[in-house]
Amino acid sequence: MSSNVIFISGGATGIGRAMARRFLRAGSTVHVADVDPHAVEQFIAEHPGTSGSVCDVGDVAQVNRAFDELQALHGRLDVLVNNAGIAGPTGRVEDIEPGAWERTIAVDLNGQFYCARRAVPLLRNAGGGSIICIASTAAFFGFPLRSPYAACKWAIIGFAKTLAMELGPARIRVNAICPGSVSGPRIDGVIERDAESRGMQPQEIRDLYLRQTSMRTFVEAEDVAEMAYFLASPAGARISGQAIGVDGHTEGLSNWLD
Repeated sequence: MSSNVIFISGGATGIGRAMARRFLRAGSTVHVADVDPHAVEQFIAEHPGTSGSVCDVGDVAQVNRAFDELQALHGRLDVLVNNAGIAGPTGRVEDIEPGAWERTIAVDLNGQFYCARRAVPLLRNAGGGSIICIASTAAFFGFPLRSPYAACKWAIIGFAKTLAMELGPARIRVNAICPGSVSGPRIDGVIERDAESRGMQPQEIRDLYLRQTSMRTFVEAEDVAEMAYFLASPAGARISGQAIGVDGHTEGLSNWLD
């Protein structure tokens, strides 16, 4: 992996940052794209030799600019990690504003398409490579009060499996990673919003989330990073078209509404 160039959307924060650091430890060249300018600047400052773009993946013009910058700097691409996403609104479908729905689709789904369409020609030129789409265990179940998010994550698996079929002859592998609840500020915010909508305490919601997982634990960003590295590495050379849970085995996402 030492000579590979990796593009990670949402790569300066959260799970994306953990994945970027994992690839860097393996000696790869990493280009992060993130909507947060300060996070991009800080990541590059902390990791000499990396590069980055400020990019909202829901905006095709910004995605095109980020890939133009990648090409100008590195001239090639070996791995795309389609990671950028937002939690979207929390609420019953009749209470969700169309704008909040559309914004979730724009970032969580359209952004993966915008990045993939620019990445594929570069991966073909490199003789093959890997696309890793970050989905969610919400792609295996319905997810009450999170319909925009769940819709996107189900679609991502279909997108990844279709790309695996299209791109397999070009030696481009495509897989989806489906994390469970990942420890950090984002899941904390989701829990707080769920608690508010249900008239419950955040700790009650957290306990309910944990009871939905066989191992009774949230996962860490580093767990997802290790799976991404494995899929992109020679050890994953024959793995494509898969949706792989990294979640401590989620048993369901609806029992907490009973």
